[in-house]
Amino acid sequence: MELLRVVYRQYRWPFLAVMALTMASAGLGIGIIAFINQYLMDASGNPLAVLPMFLALLALLIAVTLGSQLALTTLGHYFVYRLRGQLVKRILDTEIERLEQLGSASLLASLSSDIRNITIAFVRLPELVQGVILTLGAAAYLGWLSPKMLAVTAVWVAVTVVGSGCLVSRVYRHMASLRESEERLYHRYESVIDGRKELTLNRKRAQALYEQAYQPDAQAYRYHIIRADTFHLSALNWSNIMMLGAIGLVFFMANSLGWADSTVAATYSLTLLFLRTPLLQAVGAFPTLVGAEVAFNKLKALRLAEYQPGFPAAVGRSWQTLELRDVVFHYADAEQQPGFTVGPLNLTLRRGELVFLIGGNGSGKSTLAMLLTGLYRPVSGHIVLDGVAQTAADMPDYRRLFSAIFTDFHQFDRLQGPEGGEPDAALVAHWLERLNMKSKLQFDGARVTNPQLSQGQRKRLALLLAVAEQRDILLLDEWAADQDPQFRRIFYRELLPALRALGKTVFAISHDDHYFEHADRLLEMRSGHLRELTGSEREHASRDSVSRIG
Repeated sequence: MELLRVVYRQYRWPFLAVMALTMASAGLGIGIIAFINQYLMDASGNPLAVLPMFLALLALLIAVTLGSQLALTTLGHYFVYRLRGQLVKRILDTEIERLEQLGSASLLASLSSDIRNITIAFVRLPELVQGVILTLGAAAYLGWLSPKMLAVTAVWVAVTVVGSGCLVSRVYRHMASLRESEERLYHRYESVIDGRKELTLNRKRAQALYEQAYQPDAQAYRYHIIRADTFHLSALNWSNIMMLGAIGLVFFMANSLGWADSTVAATYSLTLLFLRTPLLQAVGAFPTLVGAEVAFNKLKALRLAEYQPGFPAAVGRSWQTLELRDVVFHYADAEQQPGFTVGPLNLTLRRGELVFLIGGNGSGKSTLAMLLTGLYRPVSGHIVLDGVAQTAADMPDYRRLFSAIFTDFHQFDRLQGPEGGEPDAALVAHWLERLNMKSKLQFDGARVTNPQLSQGQRKRLALLLAVAEQRDILLLDEWAADQDPQFRRIFYRELLPALRALGKTVFAISHDDHYFEHADRLLEMRSGHLRELTGSEREHASRDSVSRIG
């Protein structure tokens, strides 16, 4: 089982120590039964001399059993903590393309549902382990009492286990289908939450989402969870009834067949009653382990980056020219149409330049931005920095050249300076004034405590965070689109020159043709191809960019 294998690999010696405690607990349990058979069933002798020994054994059993359970549970929670941290780190290290293929719903389902199922399984793991060890220990003791009765009882228990296994296998199949239904439900939840405004306005769309998308997935989830619980309860009832039947079988063999006396029969029955609870607990714990197995399979299916501890320190570098040489990127084919291809792209970006990029929707502007920043890996071609082609190993250092504000940016609330250090307080104060955000933002140290802002103000805050990072290249994707006309003018006429004065190279996607004159160069994307506009073409675009890209 994957859970036990992974735990053994990562926590070998603590796990073996816990197993030793569990075996000691099982041995003490069998020892108490033997003590009862040897001393308490015999009426002769002084009972007051035996009672303290019996109570001492009980106290020792309680201490060892509780210690083994607590140790295994604690080990389990350490393991789950480590597993969750590794999963988050693997997501952080995985290429953007793979994360976009998976979607946020699948990742959230793994971070929440899969990790939760593994946690539950580890909490129930002591029940399974102790059930197995107690069964083996009790079998050895019963074999010492009566080998013939053990042989018959073993066949009976084997039938019980096989029957439970068949029922549990059905649980596994339904748990696997249940996990798929749960992932689809996460997608529906995402639509309900993210589309709340549109769905409130359009109740027919809300009705369609609820009745045609959510309810079928919810009904599938209900069906599989009911079936899984049905087979699980059937396995529990089967095991319970068969263990009671085993007790009747013992007395039949002892009294009717004469294979043992009444004392041995009573001890046999007492041992089987003792085993009944751990066996039922083991059967009850097994579906949680099945759920953990399904969760591990889902985590493997994500195909995330291999876990690498820590974050390697980036190496600073000085540069003068950045080039895209024959860079090609191809999106995966859809069901009905081939994927969109961007390139070959050829671009030279010089330090300190202010470059504007225009192009229609779907022309490849955002893809170019992702390639330029190193977030997408080219299918062919090279990214060249000062004449040196950048490899996959160079990308972490290459990306640290960039700060970017994409159209779908995430709003962070903490300012960072160079290399994650403290931001320059004077620089932050200066740009708070320039962005007209001094009265809008409240700070607790470097953290913004009131990030609930309008879209235009959120972009100003994002720009403040980018400036505080003090990186060489700033990429802006339609940054000014959400600003009022007055501040848009300030942005192009005052803020962009101020950014250049800080030594930044600015690459801006924009369609504000009235301000193209401020750019050193004007580029155009059209159907996945890039070209620079010069002379009359640039003048025409500066007068009317809409007609140019239309």
